[in-house]
Amino acid sequence: MKTTVQTICSAIVVAILIATMGAVTFLSPHTASAGSDVSAKIAKIYTEDYQNQVQSTLDAKKARGGWTVDNMLVEENPYGTNTTSLYVYFTTNDVTQVSYTVSTPDTSYPDFSATPVGGNDYSTEHEFQVIGLIPGKDNDITVTLTSQNGETVTRTIHKKAAATIGGEQVQLNHSVTQTGAKTEYAGTMGNGLYAVLGNDSAEQDLVYLYDDYGVLRGEIPILYYRAQRFVFRDGLMYYSTSTHDIVAMNRLGRIEKFYNLGDQYILHHDYVFDNSGNLLVLATDMTSNTVQDRIVRVNLATGKTTLLVDMGDLLGDYKSTTKHDDNAKATSTDSGSDAWDWIHLNTIQYVPDDNSIIVSSRETSSIIKIDDIDGTPTLKYIIGEKTFWDETAYANYNLTKIGDFPSSGGQHTVTYVKDDSLPDGQYYIYMFNNNGGVSATNDYDWSQIPGMVTTLNSNATDVHSYFQKYLVDEKAGTYSLVSRFEVPFSGYISSAEEYKDGTIITESGIKGVWGVYTTDGTLLRNYTMKINSVFIYRVFKYDFQGFWFA
Repeated sequence: MKTTVQTICSAIVVAILIATMGAVTFLSPHTASAGSDVSAKIAKIYTEDYQNQVQSTLDAKKARGGWTVDNMLVEENPYGTNTTSLYVYFTTNDVTQVSYTVSTPDTSYPDFSATPVGGNDYSTEHEFQVIGLIPGKDNDITVTLTSQNGETVTRTIHKKAAATIGGEQVQLNHSVTQTGAKTEYAGTMGNGLYAVLGNDSAEQDLVYLYDDYGVLRGEIPILYYRAQRFVFRDGLMYYSTSTHDIVAMNRLGRIEKFYNLGDQYILHHDYVFDNSGNLLVLATDMTSNTVQDRIVRVNLATGKTTLLVDMGDLLGDYKSTTKHDDNAKATSTDSGSDAWDWIHLNTIQYVPDDNSIIVSSRETSSIIKIDDIDGTPTLKYIIGEKTFWDETAYANYNLTKIGDFPSSGGQHTVTYVKDDSLPDGQYYIYMFNNNGGVSATNDYDWSQIPGMVTTLNSNATDVHSYFQKYLVDEKAGTYSLVSRFEVPFSGYISSAEEYKDGTIITESGIKGVWGVYTTDGTLLRNYTMKINSVFIYRVFKYDFQGFWFA
């Protein structure tokens, strides 16, 4: 009988493969009557023709003129990329700054205020996207204009916001667990938004944006699968909309660029920019019999996808020892003949100083650094349980652990952190340590690791995952523990993030919860989201400064 994680991964692979054949019609239960109309509309949104047509319509309206502070051009979500947003355009005779506040007078939802990107500049032309309307409610958007002498003028837009596509919670269950913690946020958008990147189900896929009060402030539809993360470059926000597609959105909500990986590769789990501004993407080669073991480059200038690293070439000796069905194919939908998931990459980080990458392997519970990615990729080091690698050809690549602490199990969102105060060759790596030890393609006994959980769907109250942070010293060939504290257990997926305000955010996917912690592990506040089906994939907090907000 399969383990839970095998079953889930098989289901995901099946969904990916069906999607590849063009047969996916993931729909929201809240729009079931609309059915394929909803799916078709979202598919249309993610086309160049649609985005160009919307832009032409807006440009024509703007060209008519007469759009003043008393007669603003206001359009609801014209590009179709954020359900409860507004496009606003107007001009003023004198140069002014602009900001806005969204309120819902007949509800208990808190107000919040934002200065849109460019709003701090004095200008006579104002064009921005209002984020944060409460779905299905009457919203008042108070626009404030501030002149150079400090005088202010306000105007209010009254708008009933659209209902959500997914029917998700408008306000999450959340709690403040530390006295005074509530003063850390005042309901302003400048504090950032939590992006829920995949509440997985067989329904319409969406990205949900929540504020510090757990209030929904945005809903971004995608085609299927999930958005893995947001990455930003040159004023655009890049994210995946399917297993094949990555797009770039501008600050107004328009999709400006479209990229497709083609027929050979499908993306999974993660992507990152390199020094040249191209995307490095974790991928599966659909012509092979292995999955989740390739890294490809998507050239943003040409749109071409090329193979960067085949982990089977890099770790071929280990791969040859792993269990698999010789007849398995990456394209197989036969649940009795699983594809060969021998390493299962789930995170990629780019190290600009030496043009290398760091990847996380769930199947080996290891962190792997790869050098010379533009030439002949070479294995630099492995951070993993010593006894796992001792009997392999790669034992000498395993960095030496300094101190007595448990190794990670099935870790996710491994993150590289450069710190200029450290000596050359040293840096930090942190992660969500799932503390789940399972290797479906290997007979290694993870129960020998103290505290390791080997039942990945465990609901026991005495098991935990961890936020875990290392100091890596490449010159010495060592790593040591900097920080480790308990978080709710999640045997697979999940995320960790050191946010810019010094807090640490972790999300435990199989429980649908995320928490905000101090660096010593004191819980400040937590949030619980109803899980659609199996798990919530990741939650990252973004400040969206320089994109939506000034």
